Amino acid sequence: MPDEVLAYLEPHPGGVYLDGTLGGGGHTALIAARCTPGGSVIGIDQDQQALSAATARLAEFGDAIRPVHGNFGDLAVHLERLGVTQLDGFLLDLGVSSHQLDCRERGFSFQHNALLDMRMDTSRGETAADLVNTVSEQELERIIRDYGEERWARRIAAFIVAARTQTPISETLQLVDIIKGAVPRAKWDERIHPATRTFQALRIAVNHELDVLEKGLRAALDVLKPQGRGVVISFHSLEDRIVKQIFREYATGCTCPRNLPICACGNHPRVRVLTSRPVQANEQEINLNPRSRSAKIRAVQKL
Repeated sequence: MPDEVLAYLEPHPGGVYLDGTLGGGGHTALIAARCTPGGSVIGIDQDQQALSAATARLAEFGDAIRPVHGNFGDLAVHLERLGVTQLDGFLLDLGVSSHQLDCRERGFSFQHNALLDMRMDTSRGETAADLVNTVSEQELERIIRDYGEERWARRIAAFIVAARTQTPISETLQLVDIIKGAVPRAKWDERIHPATRTFQALRIAVNHELDVLEKGLRAALDVLKPQGRGVVISFHSLEDRIVKQIFREYATGCTCPRNLPICACGNHPRVRVLTSRPVQANEQEINLNPRSRSAKIRAVQKL
């Protein structure tokens, strides 16, 4: 949704912008084209492969692109290292990137067989295989239910635990077969693969995505300049809910009872919400990029 991103972000020459989820660099290129000369874009990505590919793609912008290998949740640390104290705007394009989905050996997709990894940063942390083979059945159920919003979470968790007592679960299609066995065939949704929600849940858990989102989004809002703008693209309800709640919190003023003569809470609005409802892709965008079907954009402006 490049047009919508640019419309809400309004990048201008000389501005300093952040793409907290660099990915393939497509959005970064559009922002750099608008903020140069004189401006720059800080691109953060925890996937070293994606970072290297995007850096090469963006070489035409020279020093205006400042790539950072790291997690968006550590935004405050990254900006301090770069000597950046304020931003004119930021963009977060959440979820797994097209590169990661298409790179079968990363283990994000249930369409191809690969090691069950799912780490966005392959240099550290536990894999999805570590998770499904070690956590308790109750914890597996919670992860699949809460992060995947999967109605069959209890059966899937039970089937995974039963399977791993026979042999460790190490590959994607091995897990897919277990999930297919757990979900009654008559209850399969023809619109989505039966493993979709479980794979989503494991990916979120492995990469601590919701915690990273909350921490990073708050840090980005805090360093926005007055009149600076923040844009977030989310892809499922859990992400969108967090973004909506944080934006609403930052936009809320006094919360004292109405009968109180003077404000005692000291709260004041820090942002203005630019999107009363999330903006979604139109049919033309969906035809060009089917993955945009579930995308939702929310935006704010710092007061």
